[in-house]
Amino acid sequence: MRVAAGTARKAIRKANGIVDTAVLIAVLLLVVVGCYAMWDSKQVHQAASAANYAIYKPTAETGGHSFEELRAMNPEVFGWLTVYGTHIDYPVAQGPDNMKYVNTNAEGQYSLSGAIFLDSNCDQDFSGFPSILYGHHMEKNTMFGEIGLFAEKSYFSVRKYGMLYYGGQEYGLEFFAFVHTDAYNGAVFSAKIAGKEARQVYLDMLLRTAIYTRDIRVTADDRIVLLSTCSSRSTNGRDILVGRITDTTWEDAFKPDETDKSNNLSADALSLWAQAPVWARIALLLLPLALLMPLSFMIRNKRRSRKNPSKEIKRR
Repeated sequence: MRVAAGTARKAIRKANGIVDTAVLIAVLLLVVVGCYAMWDSKQVHQAASAANYAIYKPTAETGGHSFEELRAMNPEVFGWLTVYGTHIDYPVAQGPDNMKYVNTNAEGQYSLSGAIFLDSNCDQDFSGFPSILYGHHMEKNTMFGEIGLFAEKSYFSVRKYGMLYYGGQEYGLEFFAFVHTDAYNGAVFSAKIAGKEARQVYLDMLLRTAIYTRDIRVTADDRIVLLSTCSSRSTNGRDILVGRITDTTWEDAFKPDETDKSNNLSADALSLWAQAPVWARIALLLLPLALLMPLSFMIRNKRRSRKNPSKEIKRR
């Protein structure tokens, strides 16, 4: 009987050890997968950051010299877009179709974040009505990820201006409408509308469709540009920020000073946890457990080894 009981206890201990090891391996795998996914997601967003292209941005100090260096790498880059009060500050490209720059960056390399690009049916001098710019809706303030924020009235009301550079010259952008529509709405996504009357019909339709508008006395003679991206609010939804291109340029009232930059860095660091996906948070929460489990197994094994000799002595 004693031999059978001892054999049963050993079998139970062995089974417990196997279960503990399996749980440990599963937890460690979950942590590894979670950490890799976080790293991979971080790499994608870092690759899409506007900061990567800052050295190429045409400025009053450098003129178009740095920008021409980017064009030497990818001649299909022809302009630059900045939306004041956001992180949208990117070069603009145009491909032979509307698919190339979905997975190609401004340097002409394969990238999941793609690039900001002009509709292939539009003219690079933005003379068409309207001109349409596309970009991915991405997290962490990259690409056109902030376009959807204009759905908040307070956000839309204070972010009125931007800058569009093309043909070696800077132009102003004056935003006057925010539209949420379907990706297959051909009435909105029309390029090269000919005739003043047809343009006025289009403009009236756009203003009727808009969630918010700003009265800046837009006419059918103006140059209109649509900044379009995917929307998280509906299936096949698109969020569109609509602006007028002007010869008048505006100063960036949101441009941070050095103090603001340091504060922004601190705020970004504090918000990383809030921005992390749910699976990433779970992986991070399980990480301490994965580290403590081996120590717990070691302590339990030591206790068992101390108890076993005494049991054997009593049996004798």
